[in-house]
Amino acid sequence: MRKFELGSHKPSVGHQVAILSILGFWLFYVIILTLRVSIGDWPAQGEMASRRVIVTIFGIGITYLLYLFLRQFEDKALSTRIITAFAASIPCAIIIASMNHYVFNIYYPENLWDEAHVEKMREYLAQDNFALKSISEDATSRFFFVISWASLYLTLSYAGEVRQVERKAARFAQAAQDAELRSLRYQVNPHFLFNTLNSLSTLVMRSQPEEAEEMILNLSKFYRTSLSGDPLEDVPLSEEVHLQNLYLDIEAVRFPKRLRTSVSIPDELLGVLVPGLILQPLVENAIKHSVAHSKRPVTISISARSEGDNLILTVADDGDRRPVDLDDNGPSSGIGLANVRDRLETRFGRQASLQTVRPEKGGYIAQLTLPLMLDNP
Repeated sequence: MRKFELGSHKPSVGHQVAILSILGFWLFYVIILTLRVSIGDWPAQGEMASRRVIVTIFGIGITYLLYLFLRQFEDKALSTRIITAFAASIPCAIIIASMNHYVFNIYYPENLWDEAHVEKMREYLAQDNFALKSISEDATSRFFFVISWASLYLTLSYAGEVRQVERKAARFAQAAQDAELRSLRYQVNPHFLFNTLNSLSTLVMRSQPEEAEEMILNLSKFYRTSLSGDPLEDVPLSEEVHLQNLYLDIEAVRFPKRLRTSVSIPDELLGVLVPGLILQPLVENAIKHSVAHSKRPVTISISARSEGDNLILTVADDGDRRPVDLDDNGPSSGIGLANVRDRLETRFGRQASLQTVRPEKGGYIAQLTLPLMLDNP
């Protein structure tokens, strides 16, 4: 279990935001009280204003201490923080009310009131519990003022925590997506290697050492190229087509008289980005189900075109008509087409798709639709 040292928790409300909220609350208090005194035509308004500033500065300091105290509970449950805020606001309100009582009732009242009012005030001060009663009444109203700021602080704090949780959830979701993409991307290589080794075994059993050696060299080139990049990075379409040409060269050793290839990629699309090895399962599928089962030459075509903001990639063959029971999602298609669909969904969501068609005259067409991504260096 991860442990946090005291002070290591990152505050959900920035120090500057907290100070500005405190200053804003007390500024509002000063403005409202000053307007009230001005409308009431109270005496000695200049002196009152100066003393009000003193009480305000003192109140800002007490509220700041309350903020520092509440910060220590940011890692606690929200209910605990609410109870703490209410409890801590009580002594703060009493302290501020006491300071206000001293400044306006005890400290040189002669500067505020006429002699008759001062004498009357002294009589009140001489009474038992008058100071306590005065402070209690003032503390009640100040409590609601302080708890209002504390509520704002708790709201900002909770909102900050929600944003942190959302950002963390987004990072976790991205990490999970990256892990899934890596898994799907690495799934292609063992699948391809298994098929290639089967082909190599066939050449050895047929006593075709030269063809087997050529296949091994092409296989080495293919893996050196395909494994050199980050599985999460997209690659230029030209590089993806180059990899498929290497793979087709490998299979051409196995099917020298039956495999023909055709590549049609406009020059302006050679630099667009695509997920690495996204065409590999589609080309393998054409080899496995068309070339390998045909007794005549079969052409595998790789083409690309753009439609608005989409890139259309097509892998097609003109082999014999496949059996009806050869379903794209069935066991006969292995992991190939399912892998492509999963990678597209994980990487692009609904922006990408894989569609397959079996023409009546025979052959097979696999068409990828994905966002047109330009390589901007």
